[in-house]
Amino acid sequence: MLSFLSKYSDFGLLLARVGLGVMYVLHGWPKLAGGAPMWIRLGHAMASIGISFFPLAWGLLASLSECFGGVLLVLGFLFRPVCCFLAFTMFVAFTSVLHATHQFQEYSRPLEMLFVFVMLAFVGPGK
Repeated sequence: MLSFLSKYSDFGLLLARVGLGVMYVLHGWPKLAGGAPMWIRLGHAMASIGISFFPLAWGLLASLSECFGGVLLVLGFLFRPVCCFLAFTMFVAFTSVLHATHQFQEYSRPLEMLFVFVMLAFVGPGK
């Protein structure tokens, strides 16, 4: 019934890239602008996967991943590496929230976004 949409798959990927990219810039910019206190707080999430050193550096990397990764998603530049970085960021967010709350409503969004970025890494940016 909706098979005609298959010829617009690249447009669908463009919509996904732009929509997700803009949202990640909007989520990432406050984290990046928050400076060292924010980066340290974010970096402590790495303890959920057994990494407890250099929280400032890990938090800065997560902030950069979201903010500039969002820009690169919109542009379609370095698409697959960016998707891998964002998937890892979402994995850490998922495990951190899971360890802290064990509440599905809290950890489901980062888990869903992890799946989205893994899928996009396989599919690619489109034409």
